[in-house]
Amino acid sequence: EYEYMLKAKQRLLVVVPLTFLIIVLIIYLNTRSAIKTAIVMLAVPFSLVGAIGILALLHYNLSVAVWVGIIALAGLDAETGVVMLLYLDLAYAQWIKEGKMRNVTDLRDAIYHGAVKRVRPKAMTACVIIAGLMPIMWSHGAGADVMKRIATPMIGGVVTSTVMELAVYPAIFFLWRSRRLREA
Repeated sequence: EYEYMLKAKQRLLVVVPLTFLIIVLIIYLNTRSAIKTAIVMLAVPFSLVGAIGILALLHYNLSVAVWVGIIALAGLDAETGVVMLLYLDLAYAQWIKEGKMRNVTDLRDAIYHGAVKRVRPKAMTACVIIAGLMPIMWSHGAGADVMKRIATPMIGGVVTSTVMELAVYPAIFFLWRSRRLREA
């Protein structure tokens, strides 16, 4: 078992950074902007707060199964982050197109308009993910221990990611766009 654990640790040292790099590359190819990619990748630390918190609360050690859950969570958060950024960008572009973008207050209103459209879909996504993973948390029998360690970081991460993405993403977008607005 110890040899298996060492081999798994060596694989994880390659797989986790490689997965992270692939996620960043795909997001960059989608957004074609390093700043937008960085904003989207901020979802990963937001979700890690919840993932690590729930792992500590349940006294789970880091294992291969936990890392699988964290990798899945990173991909999920990157995807929802791209969608939130898209909504904020669309609202920003709409305000500019309609000639409403005159000052920082208009920027705030545009961001509010875009972020509000994401509240219900993000909440529904989080609820469905949690509802789908909770039966795993209550399961018993063959393989339940491994499956619980995959589901646990995803549940904790989805909760904090939802809160942070709806509260912090718009603020970061505001800081980024307001600097450009002031320069113009």
